[in-house]
Amino acid sequence: MAKVEIKLKKSFIGRKDDQIATAKALGLRKIGQTVVREDNSALRGMINKIPFMLEVKELS
Repeated sequence: MAKVEIKLKKSFIGRKDDQIATAKALGLRKIGQTVVREDNSALRGMINKIPFMLEVKELS
């Protein structure tokens, strides 16, 4: 299965509670932190909710 590398590039300060919760559900806590997750539709939905806060890279 394909994997996705997700990096948090913006701060939680001034964000709505649901946006913060989405980032934390992805496993992101600090700016610059990177996580690798398996690509699926639920993950894509979370990424699409806060694309302005994330940097996403496809891994093969």
